[in-house]
Parts: sequence; structure tokens; C-alpha cells
Amino acid sequence: MLIRKALQKNAIKQDHPTSSNNSGPGMHRSSKWFVFFVFLSPLWPVIAQEQLSLEAVSAPIPEGLETVGFYSSAVDRDMKFDIVLPASYAVSGDMKYPVLYLLHGFMQNYTVWGRNLAAAYYSRLMGDVILVLPDGGNSWFVNYAKSENGETNNWENHIVEDVIDYVDSHYRTEARREGRAISGLSMGGFGAFALGLRRPHLFVSIGSTSGALSYARTAAQAIRAGVDRQANRQDAQRDARIAQADALISQIIDIPGFSTQIERAPAGVDFETAEQADAYDPFAIIYKVPKSQMPHIYLDSGTEDGLINEAREIMQILILNNVSFNYMQSAGKHNSEYWRRSIGHMLSIQREVMHRALGNRP
Repeated sequence: MLIRKALQKNAIKQDHPTSSNNSGPGMHRSSKWFVFFVFLSPLWPVIAQEQLSLEAVSAPIPEGLETVGFYSSAVDRDMKFDIVLPASYAVSGDMKYPVLYLLHGFMQNYTVWGRNLAAAYYSRLMGDVILVLPDGGNSWFVNYAKSENGETNNWENHIVEDVIDYVDSHYRTEARREGRAISGLSMGGFGAFALGLRRPHLFVSIGSTSGALSYARTAAQAIRAGVDRQANRQDAQRDARIAQADALISQIIDIPGFSTQIERAPAGVDFETAEQADAYDPFAIIYKVPKSQMPHIYLDSGTEDGLINEAREIMQILILNNVSFNYMQSAGKHNSEYWRRSIGHMLSIQREVMHRALGNRP
């Protein structure tokens, strides 16, 4: 087990949406909109704030990328994911491939990594990894404590059970821990760390780029402080921009009942108690993973991104406990320009970790 030391958890000011008392999980749907909508879609909208105008530029489908539709019992709905197969897949006989699962950010979707952020390009360039790009809506990839409106919102199970089981049963994968890694950006970085640390038997490597890693910790602190995390905040201009983007983006997502931002915000409450939030908090659950079972850990962030403090805090924990990891920081903000640069580095490192674990390297 890892040793706890004082790491200034509460002294670090978190400069990101999850640190606001009015922007936590379990809020009414209309209060969950952040500026991330700019990065939602392969249409890649350009927003003119004054005129609320939108210009759509279609993104081409990268080589090797396919969209898969399937039923997920964990969320009781038809879902989709993008998958990028190596060029050699069709001619490699019975060869099996390691798989990297990449989780998207808040208000993004399954199309963003492969079609907008260069992940498909790097995956095909490396040629010996399958890339899977799931969709989790705006769920933060957790199993909701309470679902409403007849929904089923077990989003952790959607990823670690339904998506993984479908991929392993329909593709030639190395269907074991050594051949499986998970990463994500922002909300997806939190999801990758939470899911990977909760289920270390499934993943040999977990990664985060610009991860909102303190999401659950912030939620737990708010609950303990008696803060109303369902406080609603109206913003007519923001809602108008979202509606304008939705008209375009929802056509690309094209998941029945799960294409617009209103549909993609789970109805219910993610955490009803602080203990439920603690169970997803990477800063807490990392101490529960024996060192012998600890996945390889990768972290990066832009130096102009407030979320870099969370990556550095995790790094402190790992250093103090003599746990090996990879860390990178470089100039950049919380935006697509940075993620297009970070993905190649993150993918190459996690690919190497999987191949070494599988015994494919000298």
C-alpha cells in the first residue's frame, strides 16, 4: 500500500469547472454546460461570441476508423464507439493486438479523439495497437447513485463491462490486463484514473492529459460542507450557443435519444454521500491499490492549464511512495491545440508499456 503524507490537498486552488459549487455533478441538466462545447464535434464549430454564429467545417474520416453501434445493458440504451484498426489487421491472420481505450472530455463525444485530435493518425502510424473511443456523455464515467426519468446510468459499467466485452468478443485483442490500457482528457482523464485504480486487474496502464482529477474529491468536500450541488444557473447566451452547436453536432453523434447535450446529461445524482464520491476519488483510492497491482501511470498537462496542479499533486504522491510513472508538461492551455500535441506522446508510451508487458520487446 502507498503511504499517506500531507500534500497540501486543500491548499491547492483548483482552477477548473469542477471547483465551482454551482457546477458539480448531479445538477439540473441546464446547469452543466461549460465552454468545452467548442471541442465537441468533427464539424469543428468556430464560434463568434458577439453574433452567436456558427461555421461548420466537416472533418474527414481517418483511415482505419469505423463506427460501431451496440446495445449497452449498463445504461439500457443503444450506444456507439469509434474504433481504429491497424493497417495490418486485415492481413495478419490470427495475430492479436493490445487495446488502448481513450475517454473524451465533458460535452465532447466518441468522435472527438479519432476525427479531431489526431489519435487515429498516431494509432495508424504505430501500426500495432487497436484504439477504441467510447462515449460516456456528460457522465464523468461513474455509476450514478440515483437515476431518474426512467434512465439507467451505470457509466463505469458501460466502459469496463459492456464496451470492453464487446471489443474483446468481436475483435482479435489481447484480452487480458497486459494488453489493455485506458486514458482520457479532462473529464476522461478523471474517468481513466478512477476506473483504472478501482479495477487495476483490468488495465496495465492508465493515463491522463489535462485531467480533471479532483472531480470526485471536490464533490465529496461539497457534500460534507452541505453545499447544494443541484443549484441551477441560467445563462441565456450560453444556452443559445449550445443549442446552435447541437443542431450540427447531434447529427454526427446520431445516437437515438443521446445526441443533444440535454439528452447526454444523465438524469439523476452521481453521488448522494461523500463516501460514494470518495470511492471514485483518485487521490483516495490510489492508496488502496497494492504496489504489486499498481498500473503504470502516465500524466501530462499544459503549463497554462489550471488543472496542472492536480497532475502535480498525483505526481507528488507517486514520488513519495517510490512508484514509477511518466510525467510531461509543456506550454499549452486546456484546448484542442494542446491535446493534438499530447496524444502522440501519451499513446506512444502506453503502447510501449503494453508491448513490454506482453513480452513483445527485448
